[in-house]
Amino acid sequence: MDTIYDDMALEQIAKQQFGLNVDIDNVIVRQIPVSRTAVATVYLTKKKQLFAHITAQSNLTLADVKKLVARMGLKPELYVPPKGRPNYFDDIGREHVRAVFPGKTNITDTDLIYYRTLAPYNPALVQINEIPDGEIRQYDADAHGGWRAAAKFAYRRIKTS
Repeated sequence: MDTIYDDMALEQIAKQQFGLNVDIDNVIVRQIPVSRTAVATVYLTKKKQLFAHITAQSNLTLADVKKLVARMGLKPELYVPPKGRPNYFDDIGREHVRAVFPGKTNITDTDLIYYRTLAPYNPALVQINEIPDGEIRQYDADAHGGWRAAAKFAYRRIKTS
């Protein structure tokens, strides 16, 4: 019964914090550890889109989330920006560039590559493109390499026009 409430809470978070209407069809893994302080839930929507929702007690940046998603064995499609701020990562990146280089007037996308990764991103919602090796991994301090399989799940998003 709790899982229904968890699913509803995830749908609410997606709507309120990221402006996405998602209908959860199936939760693949729920609240698995992905670092010492972060947990992730990976779910499939009724539209067959796969999302990873990551939260942590500590601060997370876009760079941290990218690293966690890669270590989980997932290939991201889109890091969903906070609701109402479609250019959130670029805006934060620009602020960082201005702070580091106060005289720089023409800030290019190349300048932003690193600085956008410094944007605070907790909770994070990531749309997943594919699971290349068909395995979602979770953090495990005792496992060799620090990660072990949490679930087997084959997924590849097929582009439609």
